[in-house]
Amino acid sequence: PGPANLAIQPALSPLRALAPLPEKLGAVPAPQRMAKVAKDLKQGVQKMSLGQQQSARGVPCLKCKGTCSGFEPHPWRKICKSCKCSHEDHCFSNELEDDRKIGRLLMDSKYSTLTARVKGGDGIRIYKRNRMIMTNPIATGKDPTFDTITYEWAPPGVTQKLGLQYMELIPKEKQPVTGTEGAYYRRRQLMHQLPIYDQDPSRCRGLLENEVKVMEEFVKQYKNDALGVGEVALPGQGGLPKEEGKQQEKPEGMETTAPTTNGSIGDPSKEYFCEFCKGAAPADSPVVYSDRAGYNKQWHPTCFVCVKCSEPLVDLIYFWKDGAPWCGRHYCESLRPRCSGCDEIIFSEDYQRVEDLAWHRKHFVCEGCEQQLSGRAYIVTKGQLLCPTCSKSKRS
Repeated sequence: PGPANLAIQPALSPLRALAPLPEKLGAVPAPQRMAKVAKDLKQGVQKMSLGQQQSARGVPCLKCKGTCSGFEPHPWRKICKSCKCSHEDHCFSNELEDDRKIGRLLMDSKYSTLTARVKGGDGIRIYKRNRMIMTNPIATGKDPTFDTITYEWAPPGVTQKLGLQYMELIPKEKQPVTGTEGAYYRRRQLMHQLPIYDQDPSRCRGLLENEVKVMEEFVKQYKNDALGVGEVALPGQGGLPKEEGKQQEKPEGMETTAPTTNGSIGDPSKEYFCEFCKGAAPADSPVVYSDRAGYNKQWHPTCFVCVKCSEPLVDLIYFWKDGAPWCGRHYCESLRPRCSGCDEIIFSEDYQRVEDLAWHRKHFVCEGCEQQLSGRAYIVTKGQLLCPTCSKSKRS
């Protein structure tokens, strides 16, 4: 039997994260609710800074599975001092932080319609993340019970049917269902593919004034030239308005199809093929489009991946370069070096490079004893920078 109720709606993360809803939504007048949301959001954002790692102290490591005593922030590396695992493995971000980060990324770009400005939030923009809630009836006697599944993210601008079709094509272990491994996977990918310190100078450590200006220009340029958000539609329906069913203007020379509403099949006789695997894309199965690639190209949902790391592009956010989609991390690294010590992009011309790795000069230190290695002997093994003593100790 099909679902009794299926809904795709914006995820009101500020409400869930900061101000619990009353038992009945109407119990508090709407203006008062929104005023409280704005106040709580503003207070929450003010607390989010470089001190966020300090507030995450003690968060367990999901990779060590119990052997780590809890997150102990390193002064400048993005790792836990206790277990040496990445901060991503502790996954201490929350929905508010994630939505604010994506809102900041998409603002001042042509995708700003996917964000919303919070009244009273000093210009703060939040990602209008969609979530999908599916309710299935369970026959257990006289009183019906229901099994509710919540997807923490769903593709924007699609019908309920198409949204569910899309999710069913994603491997189960990667479906962002609340409380599952898939939800953790999405949260970790948000941290890894779209690190906040790749877009916000205030979240970088020790940038000089001229480096801040270089970074601001760098971010502005990639928002204009590369940033994109994939669009889910049936083959041949990419680029069409989602509700009106009217034909959208397409670049000169690009193929067009008869106007249809999103979620309905256009020309069933036409064959479509995935840009990545070259396999057939059935006319009744959703695909992903990239407006920067042009609507004559489409990808299977599982094939819309970063050309560098082959990982699925989280929330369909990509950066277009050299005829292919990249994740944010690897796109930035393709243009500027990333420090192997602090994981931040280097905006200075004075840095240390060893083979294909780079470090801020102040971060060219041994990963074991933390001694400065500029002008001293060092050994790089599997990406680790070590002094001879620590290297010998590690081998033994």
